[in-house]
Amino acid sequence: MTFDFDSGIDRRQTGSNKWSRYPADVLPMWVADMDFAAAPAIVEAMMQRLQHPVFGYCSARPELRAQIVADMAANYGWSITPEDIVFLPGVEPGFNMAIKALLAPGQSLALQTPIYKPIRVAPEHWSLQPIALRLDRPIAEQRAELARAHALLLCNPHNPTGKVYGRAALLALAEAMGDRPIISDEIHCELLYDGRRHIPIASLDPAIARRSITLMSAAKTYNIPGLKTAFAIIQNPELRQRFEASRLGMVDSVNIMGLEATLAAFRDATDWRDAMLAYLEGNRDALAGAVAEHLPGITMEKPEATYLAWLDCSALGLDDPAAHFLTHARVAFSPGSDFGPAYGQFIRFNFGCTRARVLEAVERMAASL
Repeated sequence: MTFDFDSGIDRRQTGSNKWSRYPADVLPMWVADMDFAAAPAIVEAMMQRLQHPVFGYCSARPELRAQIVADMAANYGWSITPEDIVFLPGVEPGFNMAIKALLAPGQSLALQTPIYKPIRVAPEHWSLQPIALRLDRPIAEQRAELARAHALLLCNPHNPTGKVYGRAALLALAEAMGDRPIISDEIHCELLYDGRRHIPIASLDPAIARRSITLMSAAKTYNIPGLKTAFAIIQNPELRQRFEASRLGMVDSVNIMGLEATLAAFRDATDWRDAMLAYLEGNRDALAGAVAEHLPGITMEKPEATYLAWLDCSALGLDDPAAHFLTHARVAFSPGSDFGPAYGQFIRFNFGCTRARVLEAVERMAASL
């Protein structure tokens, strides 16, 4: 089956956050939400479920748990059980639940910087002290920072830079943390380029798994974030019980349609995923080429994963690059300051859309300069 990712879809008047925040003349290239239609297999599965007229409270079907277990073994060589899986209405509630379960007010949480805003602001929700791990510094040079942390909140693949941690780097992180817990946001784990393979940090060793909470979802890869479905993998029963107890009446059960869509994604939509990844890799390369050719003063390293590019606009001499491009180019980006106060000269560019739209955004930026 072939899939058409070049046909633009009008998402206005659909309640889309991405397309409703700004006026109609603004290209929205900000929030991590792709403009592609969901895989036909996902749409079909949801339509089939709609034929049953009862939409009561629900739990994940055994087929979904079995699919995740099989995928972890096939994709990562990671052996888990159905009982290790905890379903959630999102990765963000998941890492906040994990923080609440594992840390007490006043303790320290290590974070990578720059980092996407929900992780950046999580420590203040729970009265914790953040410890910044500089993404541009080797882990070996940051062992002192890691030694002070009561837990690590890892984002791999990384948002906003698209960095992918290899085995050696993950082992170094785990070793530097000693026996302290690791919370790992791996929501972009299927969105890797250039033949790279994702490695869940908990899959490296049973001792690491015993202190790890791994968070995953079909939401980003299969473009179904509005269905609010994710899951944690927690192999330590005692840790899993603590995690479940931290729901505190705030984190409820999962959307019935999200569970159906997740099963269809993992079971039936891998051909769509592979085609979409090839298209995104082409977008990434086209964007890098267009930036180099048309935007002197902006630098971009090709992301190894995600559909997000991290552009350094420091050489342009603008007070606020994101504000400039919104006002003068009518393109909306996520401002670098969202990812940390030291990154105001950066913008995050979402290239999860038609290639024509990616290139139009670059043309508008160039004209504005």
